Amino acid sequence: MRSRAGGSGSARVAVFLALITLIGAGAISVLTNRGADQTDVAIPAPALTTTTAPAVSAASGAAPTTTTVVATTTTTTTTTTTTLPELRLLEVVAVPESALISVSTVAGPGVTAEGFLSETVAGPVELTVAAEGFQTHAETLELEADTQLKVWLDKPGQLLHKIAQWSTAGAPKQVAFTPDSQEVWVTLLSGTGFQVFDREGELLAEVDLPEAGSVEVIFNRAGTRGYVSQMETASVYEIDVATKEVLRRLDTSGIWTKVMALAPDGQTLWASNWVSSNVSEIDLTTGEVRRKLSTVTTPRGLYVTPDGSRLYVAGFEHGEIEVFDLATGESEVIYRSGGAMRHLVGDPETGLMYASDMARHHVLVIDTATNEVSELAAVDKVPNTIDLSPDGRVLYVSNRGRNNPETYYKPGPEWGSVVLIDTATGNYLDAIVGGNQTTGLDVSPDGTMLAFSDFLDNRVSTYRIPPYEELLAGEGGRWEAHLAEIAK
Repeated sequence: MRSRAGGSGSARVAVFLALITLIGAGAISVLTNRGADQTDVAIPAPALTTTTAPAVSAASGAAPTTTTVVATTTTTTTTTTTTLPELRLLEVVAVPESALISVSTVAGPGVTAEGFLSETVAGPVELTVAAEGFQTHAETLELEADTQLKVWLDKPGQLLHKIAQWSTAGAPKQVAFTPDSQEVWVTLLSGTGFQVFDREGELLAEVDLPEAGSVEVIFNRAGTRGYVSQMETASVYEIDVATKEVLRRLDTSGIWTKVMALAPDGQTLWASNWVSSNVSEIDLTTGEVRRKLSTVTTPRGLYVTPDGSRLYVAGFEHGEIEVFDLATGESEVIYRSGGAMRHLVGDPETGLMYASDMARHHVLVIDTATNEVSELAAVDKVPNTIDLSPDGRVLYVSNRGRNNPETYYKPGPEWGSVVLIDTATGNYLDAIVGGNQTTGLDVSPDGTMLAFSDFLDNRVSTYRIPPYEELLAGEGGRWEAHLAEIAK
């Protein structure tokens, strides 16, 4: 009987353990009698219990074997933080004023305004400016800071894109980018010196020169020194590019000094003297004139070959091109057009030099290896300054337009212009209608920007230059269209 009773007790234990297993992770409350008090004791159940209950041998009285396995649960918590883009003030001015300005964002509906828009938005945004008779301008703005910009719309077919236009002091004669392409120096013929701007027209400095205004400006290759000519005092001023301070005045010992050229090593400067018909050769170590080379009448443009052995001079009075052997000082006139040769610029890679003839309204190309001269292309009336793209593929020509019959100090019957010519073919790539007497001109050393001055309007404009491949594929840009727009 005891044996049966004992067997029944073992079975009850096995059933109890099995109950725990079935309940799983729940808690079991066991009611315990402690006299009159009853206390609920919470017993957490194991995560997973497996009970093996073999038949209990009455003879051995062995208890059933119980194996417990604990399951591990891993919980991963991911926290997502959403950062909203910061709001920025965007102000856009459009030229012409009738242009419709549209700004659209990913976050919300777009906004539009005519001529001027001022909105607080989160970038990036899509900006579109459109007006009848002009090319539509579209760009993406990231808006990492408050942004103010002026958008100039270009005429249909224009390949260069206008970036800025700003006023200068009196009679901006020449414009030149610094070698790092970040600043634009503007010489002022009727002013008292020159002005320095950034690429978008913000005035950075105004430098007064003693006695008179300035004519031309060039820089050394390192970009540390600028040289500014002063016609009326026959002087060249050496300027510290970083500080804009005048370091010294170089006396050319000539009369009416105009164009300058630097030797490849930067140690010698040549300056053409319009009235005295000679070129001053200045030793930049001592600041003294080493010699004066007698030239054809009214010398203007200068170009020195990359090896420093020869100097080319443009004769304005009779349209000559003269070349000097700098070792001997002897010269030879290799070309005479009877026109008015004004400016020279050369390509050191190909050995080709280019010249503008103001009286005959075309540009020439000269092979400096053979001194053979040929016509490259006809241009608009009264071509002035010329410049090459850094790769030598494009020649840029500023044209003043026909002079006023009374005096060229008054606006003439035509607007000025800038013409782009493919140096390989002589074909026209694009053209820009300027203001009154477009005169000074320069291409930035990095090849991305064009700057030119409108002499009688006292202003400078800058344009973004597209890659050569785009110019080549542009079917002449606005060359044909601009011809009908030059006449006032």
